[in-house]
Amino acid sequence: MFIVYAKLVGPIFVKNRENKIESFSTIDPFISLVITSMATPRGLILTPLYFLIYLWCFGVFVTSAWGSKARHFKWEVDYMYHAPDCLENVVMAINGQFPGPTIKARAGDTVVVHLTNKLHTEGVVIHWHGIRQLGTPWADGTASISQCAINPGETFVYRFKVDKAGTYFYHGHYGMQRSAGLYGLLIVDVEEGKKENFLYDGEFNLLLSDWWHKSVREQEVDLSANPMRWIGEPQSLLINGRGQYNCTLAAAHDSNGSSLSACKFRGNEQCAPNILHVQPNKTYRLRVASTTALASLNLAIGNHKMVMVEADGNYLQPFSVNDFDIYSGETYSVLFRTDQNPSNNYWISVGVRGREPKTPQGLAILHYKSTTASKLPTLPPPRTPQWNDYARSKSFSNKILALSGSPRPPTNYNRRIFLLNTQNRIDGYTKWAINNVSLTLPTTPYLGSIKHGLTSAFDQKSPPNTFVNTYDITRPPSNPNTTYGNGVYKLEFGKTIDVILQNANALNANVSEIHPWHLHGHDFWVLGYGEGKFSKNDEKKLNLKNPPLRNTVVIFPYGWTALRFVTDNPGVWAFHCHIEPHLHMGMGVVFASGVHLVGKIPDEALSCGLTGKMLKNENHN
Repeated sequence: MFIVYAKLVGPIFVKNRENKIESFSTIDPFISLVITSMATPRGLILTPLYFLIYLWCFGVFVTSAWGSKARHFKWEVDYMYHAPDCLENVVMAINGQFPGPTIKARAGDTVVVHLTNKLHTEGVVIHWHGIRQLGTPWADGTASISQCAINPGETFVYRFKVDKAGTYFYHGHYGMQRSAGLYGLLIVDVEEGKKENFLYDGEFNLLLSDWWHKSVREQEVDLSANPMRWIGEPQSLLINGRGQYNCTLAAAHDSNGSSLSACKFRGNEQCAPNILHVQPNKTYRLRVASTTALASLNLAIGNHKMVMVEADGNYLQPFSVNDFDIYSGETYSVLFRTDQNPSNNYWISVGVRGREPKTPQGLAILHYKSTTASKLPTLPPPRTPQWNDYARSKSFSNKILALSGSPRPPTNYNRRIFLLNTQNRIDGYTKWAINNVSLTLPTTPYLGSIKHGLTSAFDQKSPPNTFVNTYDITRPPSNPNTTYGNGVYKLEFGKTIDVILQNANALNANVSEIHPWHLHGHDFWVLGYGEGKFSKNDEKKLNLKNPPLRNTVVIFPYGWTALRFVTDNPGVWAFHCHIEPHLHMGMGVVFASGVHLVGKIPDEALSCGLTGKMLKNENHN
């Protein structure tokens, strides 16, 4: 636990675990105000009678002797009609809500979700993004990797511990169901009786997503067609499931000659903008998560500076920004001070980065309670930085460092894996590949087949550990052909693994895309980023002093990103690009480590494929 001290203006000091005072920056008056800690209220303790009543009706919790709680939820996943961007469409919802319900828990709590599939023709799973699933790898929610898809009409019980405070979210991990709207927030507060590292007077959550009018089923067919039909850019950006497609909130500030008319809302429309109600001269925590299927984003609050304090559930060295980039799969917490003119309201803007933007900004409103909520901001929305200003993006990424006292990476690695991202073809079909292998998933979950020694369930040959060093990453592949594969990288348990993500040119000349990569089951240290092809000379650039711990990281065009993690969590874990169509087209790998140490796996997780047949035979015997 860190306790932070500061004067009104000047340096900030941190008291570390050794009780020593450390100065880490001299900053502006705003940052020096957003420090120290606050207490949080206790939760309700239910009697056995009310437990039985509420367990199946609402999200509830039960207090244990040690203060942690079991929080129970009963969810049903189904399609429904909704108008996220003012145009009615079909969305995937939980208990009739889009986005899904926000889970709130404390570090050390156990979350129990009874998930019933009410979809008529397709399976479903839910991945708890950023939750490491220590001891419960079968609850990771990855179809064909940690479990079988939940069939229509079936119920699966996810039970897992949230071991670390932070900002997380959940989403579908079967087909492209995340694109269909199957997602929601998962907020984990510090343990009962503990305090946060910083002071704030209130808290808001923003879940960012992108939205297409074409159905997910059509998108999947397009991506699998020969020739491929690219899904295009999203029609809208959504903030907490709300956006505007056929009108604009900022018509008075439109300098681009847009033909869109001004939005006219009563306030109860499904696409009415989010309004964050604040008091003047207060400090607020803004938790932001990006579950976009494609878009990299940039967020700004008009006239308000922000301080980055948390990323993917890990504390950061605080630093001030006017705006920040957020890639699919990432989460942040920022602090901001409501120190502007209290007679005005202000825009919160979200715009596209990393791709040529063909999607309007997403907008929400910061409402000062000293004025009326219906009053639109007088200033124009903050302008999103140029989409291809990668120098700006890299500068921001390089400022993200771990807070003093955070765990440091091991000095040396036991194994290093190089993963080359390329776009390729198989029999004319466009695919993404890693080390020239395009991932396909087996019908039997890896976790079960490895645990029970079912060697025929998938290719036992390990995928390539690297790529040929003569590969030219600046040009389209000289031989664009690749192969399908479902092999697994088997990693020795308890070892330190380095992964070098290497980006390259796509099939078309002068095209290299941003790819945010997400690792299940672990956090990793981001040791550094670089240009071109990684070489021995880049070793000296790696940060072993204070690299941030993350679960998602970006790889920039024609560049590399270096990661380090320890295989300390038994299971089988996906590692993949978090852009939904890229994963659908094969951009991912699978790591397995210590599976023999995994305890009893619920039969319901293994009821398909070869494990399903095995269980059926055991029951007959």
